[in-house]
Amino acid sequence: MSDTNEFKITQIVDNGQIVQLSLVENISTEPISQKQMIIENVSNKLDAETKEQVMPLLEAILQAQPTVNVKTYQQTQITIGMPKGRYDNMGRPQVGNIIEVDLKKV
Repeated sequence: MSDTNEFKITQIVDNGQIVQLSLVENISTEPISQKQMIIENVSNKLDAETKEQVMPLLEAILQAQPTVNVKTYQQTQITIGMPKGRYDNMGRPQVGNIIEVDLKKV
């Protein structure tokens, strides 16, 4: 596994002397429906005959429920504070820009 990861800048706080960057891992997560997770888990627990009887009822119940998407991976978040001059030397990255962080040095 690489020790250098890409992070997306989510917030910048600049007080004139110190710049604070809030970063989140630049990983694409695929949302999964909570309904789908319930159906899959129940389906895995039942035998074929019981599944045939229960699944239509479960699907009807879940149709009435709101869809909640769950992220399948919790992203790492970090905050870095640095002198304004160092931030300027980095090229003044903005919110939404991607930067690489060497995790061996953090």
